[in-house]
Amino acid sequence: SGGGSVRTAAGAMEAAELRVGFVGAGRMAGGLARGLLRAGKVPASSILASAPSDKNLDAWRESGCRTTHCNLEVLQESTLVFLATKPHVLPGVLQEIRPAVGPHHIIVSLVAGVTLQTLQRLLPAWTKVLRLMPNLPCVVQAGAMVFARGSGASDEEAALLKSLLSSCGLCEEVPESYINIHTGLSGSGVAYVYLFAEALAEGAVKMGMPGGLASRIAAQTLLGAAKMMLETGEHPAKLRGDVCTPGGTTIHALHQLEKGALRATVMNAVEAATKRACDMAED
Repeated sequence: SGGGSVRTAAGAMEAAELRVGFVGAGRMAGGLARGLLRAGKVPASSILASAPSDKNLDAWRESGCRTTHCNLEVLQESTLVFLATKPHVLPGVLQEIRPAVGPHHIIVSLVAGVTLQTLQRLLPAWTKVLRLMPNLPCVVQAGAMVFARGSGASDEEAALLKSLLSSCGLCEEVPESYINIHTGLSGSGVAYVYLFAEALAEGAVKMGMPGGLASRIAAQTLLGAAKMMLETGEHPAKLRGDVCTPGGTTIHALHQLEKGALRATVMNAVEAATKRACDMAED
């Protein structure tokens, strides 16, 4: 219908007028920016990134983004500002930018272990602040992100962040208490999956398949299995059951995985990473 195209035109207008800033220009900030650019959500000319040295900024310039060494300039030039510094640097940065923060700003922190309460204490009380926890596959637009909003942020800011970041992958609003769990499940979890993929491929190498081919097939196997989960919405146990024929190859393999306590080990891993994220938040 015509109404839909009018709305998308309006949405495109807003995106065109949205000026996005990054304070800190490391890997995670770069991943989010690439996701936004790849999806055509924000033109490169509307993105401004700051970092103390040129080391990380060169890559931003190559993709057409503007760069600066001045954090205040990012605030002056942007409405949506992502804070992507190292945790120990953040209090100083917040103190520096505080005078430039206005009611039109939306401040989104990517900084691990820094609570909304801390952000709200170090910024003006009414600031629209949200806390976002992405993961590395945001770089290839297959990220898993969760965010929680501070008291100053309304449904409008949450909807804007969600619609922008859906271009980078799955994006869900959650209570802040889930953020450390998300770190253990997804932030660190990609590394558990790489370890599993490596083991899968090595098993095939042991049985006589070349390593490069085994790695590609392992990766595609993980991708396909994950896609089935997302698209069917089925419980993984149901999907797993569907693969197991009586007396077949799969159930013999699963018996070995159960003997090796794969399930308990992975649960322990998520728990360990979550606890570590909680400890780091308290430091």
